[in-house]
Amino acid sequence: MNIDKLPIPLFIAHRGIRHRFPENTIASFQGAMDAGAHMIELDLCLTKDRQLVVIHDETVDRTTNGSGRVRLLTMEALAQLDAGSWFDPRFSGERLPTLAQVLALAKGKILVNIEIKPEAFEVHGPKDAIERQVLELVRSQQMEEDVLISSFQWQVLKRMRKIAPNIALGLLSNIPADDRLFSWHRKIQGFSWHPDYRVVTRPQVEILHQMGAKVFPYAVNGRIDTHRLREMGVDGLMVDDPDQMAVSSI
Repeated sequence: MNIDKLPIPLFIAHRGIRHRFPENTIASFQGAMDAGAHMIELDLCLTKDRQLVVIHDETVDRTTNGSGRVRLLTMEALAQLDAGSWFDPRFSGERLPTLAQVLALAKGKILVNIEIKPEAFEVHGPKDAIERQVLELVRSQQMEEDVLISSFQWQVLKRMRKIAPNIALGLLSNIPADDRLFSWHRKIQGFSWHPDYRVVTRPQVEILHQMGAKVFPYAVNGRIDTHRLREMGVDGLMVDDPDQMAVSSI
């Protein structure tokens, strides 16, 4: 992934523009593109019939009119759910998208950060494991240079590196960078570190930069201190609203 020609810090739309649109939906991702985002970030889970669905939670309860665990529902059942009305009646009928639908929307227009949720990782590594499905789809769309794969489950990134020598990988964490993270960054030849914005310090940013890594902090519950993070020299900000790229502090 080459971001050298893009302005720093990158404007990364966290689950799309989730402050203005229902998160992780086509409407939210299109809204991010319209707002001038450089990258969209999405969350990826596996369905009961092992399809790639874009949703953050382990259940559909919070962001749809349905209920139940994602992994116990088929893609056909998930596709019937209303994923927009909970946010605003204007988005009634918005659906949970598949990864294929989001990549089709983004291709040639915007970079994509695919976060593989920890619950989708399978220790036994089946032939249709989520990391293999993601790679196959990304390659079929010829988007290897446009996609960044991240996860809190670093084992899935280790698996991805074995089958994809050149794809960009990002380590997610909600604790400060430490020797373990530095070791894993080297092990998977990581592209970036994606920390909870509250744990980032200038020395950590400097160490990661010395290792050749980018630093992309993410917003938490809609909050992110953009002024402090800019001063630290981070490379991108995962924000919930375009206005957060310009404000001095939240």
